Amino acid sequence: MSLAGRAALVTGGSRRIGKAIALALARAGADIAIGYREDVRAAQRTVASIETLGRRAFAVRADLTRGAECRRIVETAVRKLGRLDILVNNVGEWVVESVASMDAETWRHIMDSNLTTTFLCSKYAVLHMRRRSWGRIVNLGAVGAYRAHGSARMSAFYAAKAGIVAFSKSFAREVGPYGITVNVVAPGVIEDPDLSITDARRRKDKRFAVSRVGTGEDVANAVLFLVSEEAEFVTGDVLGVTGGWLL
Repeated sequence: MSLAGRAALVTGGSRRIGKAIALALARAGADIAIGYREDVRAAQRTVASIETLGRRAFAVRADLTRGAECRRIVETAVRKLGRLDILVNNVGEWVVESVASMDAETWRHIMDSNLTTTFLCSKYAVLHMRRRSWGRIVNLGAVGAYRAHGSARMSAFYAAKAGIVAFSKSFAREVGPYGITVNVVAPGVIEDPDLSITDARRRKDKRFAVSRVGTGEDVANAVLFLVSEEAEFVTGDVLGVTGGWLL
């Protein structure tokens, strides 16, 4: 699957799963813009890693819960890369807290960092994709959300991720006529996103049907398929990357 000539924006792309996704897209030939909020050194390291692959890359610091910041990061990506074909909405925080103890501010923060950022970045990115009649949007969900899997003290996070699934399905209907697909990748338990698949195969874990732990590379490979030409007929779907967890 080649992404030669494509330009991608990966939010939360400086580390962990976002970094794995950015690197996978770059290896396939795309130029990359990454968004980050705080860790400038991690962002710089990721940009340098992408550049060693021979691709253009840069990082933008932004608070994507703010509409103006989402518009700025999209416009910056278009200006520096010349176009925007792919958006991966990866940014999103989580909290482990009971409903009884959680305050409204925390609830709103988790909703905003996951669901509102997805809405805002998609809103501005699709304007550019429509002009070329081609686009790929992949939103990061969570396996517990699309399965409605109950997990105590995770209500805010799961509610936000379930909202991403509902948003993505509706949005896919809106933009499909313009050659744009919208899908969700829903990771399961990924305890060490930086682990290579080769090393993961040496770490047996009976929680998963495939009997090994998951990696950021596993998630990135799923994203890579969904943003490819080969996935033209896949939209509004949720692709679980779980290794058979929760079967």
